[in-house]
Amino acid sequence: MMSKQMFRRCVMVLIGVILCALTLSAAGNKVVRIIQTNSAGDNVDVIDPATNKVVGVIQGIEVNHGAGVAPDGSRIYVSDEAQSTLDVVDAKTLKVTKHIPLSGHPNNVAVAPDGGRVYVAIAEAPGGVDVIDTASLQDIKTLQTKGPIHNPYVTPDGKYVVAGSIRGKSVNVIDTQTDQTAWTLLMDLGVRPMAFSRNPDGSTKWIFVQLSDLNGFAVVDFATHKEIQRINNPDLLPGKSKVTAGADPSHGMAVTPDQKTLVVCSRENNELFAYSLPDLKVIGRAYLGGKGAAWVTLTPDGKTAYVAMAVSNDVSVVDVKSMKETARIPVGYVPKRNTTGMLPAQSAD
Repeated sequence: MMSKQMFRRCVMVLIGVILCALTLSAAGNKVVRIIQTNSAGDNVDVIDPATNKVVGVIQGIEVNHGAGVAPDGSRIYVSDEAQSTLDVVDAKTLKVTKHIPLSGHPNNVAVAPDGGRVYVAIAEAPGGVDVIDTASLQDIKTLQTKGPIHNPYVTPDGKYVVAGSIRGKSVNVIDTQTDQTAWTLLMDLGVRPMAFSRNPDGSTKWIFVQLSDLNGFAVVDFATHKEIQRINNPDLLPGKSKVTAGADPSHGMAVTPDQKTLVVCSRENNELFAYSLPDLKVIGRAYLGGKGAAWVTLTPDGKTAYVAMAVSNDVSVVDVKSMKETARIPVGYVPKRNTTGMLPAQSAD
């Protein structure tokens, strides 16, 4: 006859098996998707990286700018420049379910790692970062910054919001626990896209900062709050001509999850560069078939880069190991910001 203690153990094992199965099933119901905004249109494209095809379209968001995906895959958040709102999209149906009024005209967005908040860059003076509570879907406050904000980010450990200002020429670092400014670094040029490298404990090591009129980037040490290096992207390849890039000749960058590679867009060169980390040496370059490299996102394994080509209205797919362009995906008008997320498999239909 089975003892009560043995019975309890069997029950606990069975519960563990069931929970494990449910977890695997939930994970199996999600798929990797690239969310591509189109800044001169009213649609956002959803790309399947397994096929490099557009498998879904979010309609009705005029002049969409930035996008972020909830960690649980339930929602997509898109900044709406036409209405000065953050639009909430159901990830299963790809339908807009709510327009959240903002304190001013928005640019890019960032989602906290725990999904509890969305941070929206306010580009309209005086600027700042609006904080959206995702439980109530309300704009609960505006974080003060030096100058209007172009791009906000949440550091990999979730402890800070880092917001860059073009007009303010500033990097604003805000503590997410207190919502107070931790430190501000003034630059000599306008601050554009940024990316981050991590220390072994998960804290932020460096901020990579792209700047106005610089075909390259600055390296900022997070601990000392100082710029420690400035790097120019390589010269043009022989036989190639510069692409007119305006004030942002290098725009868009990302660090691979293994922390070994930094990929950097150059609009001016029409290339994607790969730099080794931490020594920041050029280890590869991909000349792109389209024009207007404006942003880049990586698949979760870091093996593939998706570069938004704002002039040719497509997305270049680049194999990061070989730094070869493997595909071009037609999308909407003037694609700029893009991001990667895990969405319900139903949204692929």
